[in-house]
Amino acid sequence: MGRSACPTVWHNSQALSTSLLITGASQLLTLRGRGPRRGTALAALGIIKDGALLVRDGLIAAVGTRAKVEALAEAARAEKLDVGGRVVLPGFVDSHTHLIHAASRAEEYELKIAGASYEEIARKGGGILNSVKKLRAATSEVLKLRARRALGQFAAYGTTTIEAKSGYGLDVASELKILRLHKELGAEQPLDIVSTFLGAHVVPAEYRGTPDGAKRYVELLAEKLIPEVAAEKLAEFCDVFCDRGAFTVQQSREILEAGVRHGLVPRVHAEQLTRSGATQLAVKLGAASCDHLEQVHSNDIAALAKSQTVATLLPGCDFHLGLAKYAPARKLIDAGAIVGLATDYNPGTSPTMSMPMILSLACSQLRMTPAEAITAATINGAYALRREKQVGSLGVGKLADLAVFEVADYREIPYYFGMNTCSLTMKRGVVVHGDNKSTV
Repeated sequence: MGRSACPTVWHNSQALSTSLLITGASQLLTLRGRGPRRGTALAALGIIKDGALLVRDGLIAAVGTRAKVEALAEAARAEKLDVGGRVVLPGFVDSHTHLIHAASRAEEYELKIAGASYEEIARKGGGILNSVKKLRAATSEVLKLRARRALGQFAAYGTTTIEAKSGYGLDVASELKILRLHKELGAEQPLDIVSTFLGAHVVPAEYRGTPDGAKRYVELLAEKLIPEVAAEKLAEFCDVFCDRGAFTVQQSREILEAGVRHGLVPRVHAEQLTRSGATQLAVKLGAASCDHLEQVHSNDIAALAKSQTVATLLPGCDFHLGLAKYAPARKLIDAGAIVGLATDYNPGTSPTMSMPMILSLACSQLRMTPAEAITAATINGAYALRREKQVGSLGVGKLADLAVFEVADYREIPYYFGMNTCSLTMKRGVVVHGDNKSTV
């Protein structure tokens, strides 16, 4: 990949300093600037050639050229990490995942290849309800082990912060089980997990078949589950799958407004299978994001462009399902919407933890430039999670969350599709993926 002569990452792990000097970056992508990126600003990576970072107690203390940072008095006393001409960028912020699930749905993958649609499989008890059945039968220990392995893979691909949704429980006990696992995992391993309540994924099987079943389930969410989730502080966000075969716009409004009353910020699965009007609802409610958007209309795009709601695109889902239609990224960007990218890691439609692969799909299928894709997967993802002041860019005072890629130019990250060129990932000054493990 043009880096055969590149030395291995050198880390002076014998030093006992509380500071770390990171040098030798051929390109240091800082993503410096304020707020989310729109329009032409989406391609502004804030690149520093021969860049360096000084990290102190898990936070970034200085950013600049190697000469500038190495001249600081603290740099002389710091532990040193030379990345040997590699590219350094902020750790990816994956703002849409379904982390906790019990098993793959590989059997459905084969059915899809044979021609069965996502909705046909769902009508026969497959899809989300298949995952619900498996999760309800699984122990917390089994679910946690599977999730921990996934989190290790997220880190290996350069991701340092993820959003994680519930939604495969769909009853009180199972939904709370998922959310409590988010909390436990967040405390037990290094990646930050931002929790979202998605009890409104679909109407569970036991509420189907009666005229008022969906109504009674919406009442359960609004009157029982959402208050309990909020009381235990198990989630920051409340999400709804607003689409054909899931929840109507009116049902979605009731659920999201109940969430708002209890302090949960809205998110919406919007316009994936049909144009439902979910985007307009998301904008009216001030949602943090609306995600998918394959079926958006021009007036939806205009509404997003005038809003602070992030348009989070999930090309991995369309790729895995073999769909011809992807979200209109170029129209969204040109209109001025805040565009984000995420994996949508889940067992049915996007079983990937690789943000670099998502960048590849964003470039080849959504026609985003590599720079736009990286911005969408870092600072705009952070904005979608209300974390832009802590993560998503490399600036003084922000968390030392970064990824090192064994390439000479950042454009090679999506260029090498299906390959992992991430050689080191750091979270809060701790190397969580790579040969060198150290804490500062």
